[in-house]
Amino acid sequence: MNIAFSPCPNDTFVFHALAHGLIPGAPELKVTYADIDITNRLAAASQGPEVLKISYAALPWVLSEYALLPCGGALGRGCGPLVLSKGSSDPASLAGRRVAVPSERSTAYLLFRLWAAQNVPGGVGEMVVMPFHEIMPSVRDGQIDAGLVIHEARFTYPSYGLDLLTDLGSWWEADTGLPIPLGAIIARRTLDLGALTGWIRASVEYAWAHPEASRAYVREHAQELAPEVTQAHIDLYVNEFTANLGEDGYAAVTALLARAAGEGLVPAVDPAALRLPL
Repeated sequence: MNIAFSPCPNDTFVFHALAHGLIPGAPELKVTYADIDITNRLAAASQGPEVLKISYAALPWVLSEYALLPCGGALGRGCGPLVLSKGSSDPASLAGRRVAVPSERSTAYLLFRLWAAQNVPGGVGEMVVMPFHEIMPSVRDGQIDAGLVIHEARFTYPSYGLDLLTDLGSWWEADTGLPIPLGAIIARRTLDLGALTGWIRASVEYAWAHPEASRAYVREHAQELAPEVTQAHIDLYVNEFTANLGEDGYAAVTALLARAAGEGLVPAVDPAALRLPL
């Protein structure tokens, strides 16, 4: 079975057991490691593997062919994207400014647009899409006015001399009371989705039960992150929602996509389409 997920520590931690043949009955996996903007495009073009990790923001474009699985993804609290600048912590300073974003089909982007509509008088200026690893250096060097960052940037942005304009996760949680939907696991609707869900959930549970087993695999793909940053990343993004979305998880996804559709950012989604068929 072909699967694509990111090389980030949370994904390699979650899928280690499945990718290494440690889950009884599961098929052999052929893994492609790709950033989420690449998997978003593959899924939207119907050219992706059978199973992919994509952004929840990309779901509205792919639900006709792919189903959302209720495990393996990333939702949580205290783990939202950040908006960073240099020399300012006032959201109003973004009015008319250039802001770098890693993707326009990401939860981070949707949260930023929803937040900016409430907090930036007159709106921001140009949105510049650039690779994630270039955003903080570009803000630091004055090539861009502010940057929208995700993942390990939560732990490393002070080393770039940057200031926090807002934590979009904290804003979302205060506004809705719900966790932040970040990365979704989707699978082609032609697959045995029940069996696949069981295998992925078993891989999550194996990772928790045997954390030492995946360390070398995680480190291999961790892009030179310090061990303490890698562990903090896993602790933050692998949680109860990774094992099971549950009602709060589905409510969070529904709320995000409904608000984004209301702003014209994504197509409208029937909430029933987010659940696996019985």
